[in-house]
Amino acid sequence: MTINISAAMVKELRERTASGMMECKKALVEANGDMELAIENMRKSGLAKADKKSGRIAAEGIIGAKVSEDGTTVAIVDVNCETDFVAKADDFVSFVNNVTAALLITDVESEEQLLAMTLADGTIVDEVRRSLVAKLGENITIRRFEKYQTATGGTACYLHGKKIAVIVELAKADNELGKDIAMHIAASKPTCVSEEQVSSDLIEKEKEIFSAQAAESGKPADIIEKMVVGRISKFLAEITLLGQPFIKDDKITVGKLLSSKGNSVIRFSRLEVGEGIEKKEENFAEEVMAQVRGTQ
Repeated sequence: MTINISAAMVKELRERTASGMMECKKALVEANGDMELAIENMRKSGLAKADKKSGRIAAEGIIGAKVSEDGTTVAIVDVNCETDFVAKADDFVSFVNNVTAALLITDVESEEQLLAMTLADGTIVDEVRRSLVAKLGENITIRRFEKYQTATGGTACYLHGKKIAVIVELAKADNELGKDIAMHIAASKPTCVSEEQVSSDLIEKEKEIFSAQAAESGKPADIIEKMVVGRISKFLAEITLLGQPFIKDDKITVGKLLSSKGNSVIRFSRLEVGEGIEKKEENFAEEVMAQVRGTQ
């Protein structure tokens, strides 16, 4: 016996699954009008679609950032998709915001724990992610996240156009200073807080490069040594937060700014969408020619 699929049934299924009208009608027909079975089958189909897309490069997306009301906790999450079009979709943005909000109040240390985290509405992060893959048609990944908590200090964050985010932990709470430092980090990209955190291997490698360059000048060894020391000092100032000129006042360094405020930066993290991901270069002309050749 074939059950007539009414518009009301399709509407209910659309509301419950956020899927397209034709997809909902097809699912109801296949389930012979059984609403729960249709939902179960659509979930299975969505998971299968998500798994098929998992190998595709996702180098676009947005970063969520949120500070707790008391300023003691801050979190950022880098969520990637394949195109900027999907990155701007309401469902995608809402997902990132919900994950960030849940991370702020949940103890999570690994990617596996994050994917298994429960959102405010009771759903599981990875289940929602997979459903979005099926709905939006792109691979969606939660690439990385950071979370700072402090009992005695303060935190701050800065989000630049949803593509760059910075979180900072300060020795003492100072919202204005924290935001200024976070903004500076977003623009200037320091690799660490101070010179003490720069690896000795990196310093030795730079010394070798600077020494080779200085030797070409033909100057005496003692002069070359002073040149190398000067170059290393400049190099360390460029890559460390405390050594960089402050973006709002380049007459002082960030280190001096912090000292004048009686504060210090414990740690920071800067995330930028797509950094470190090798994007696939598309050549549509060659792709079309290859298809043409294959049909001949």
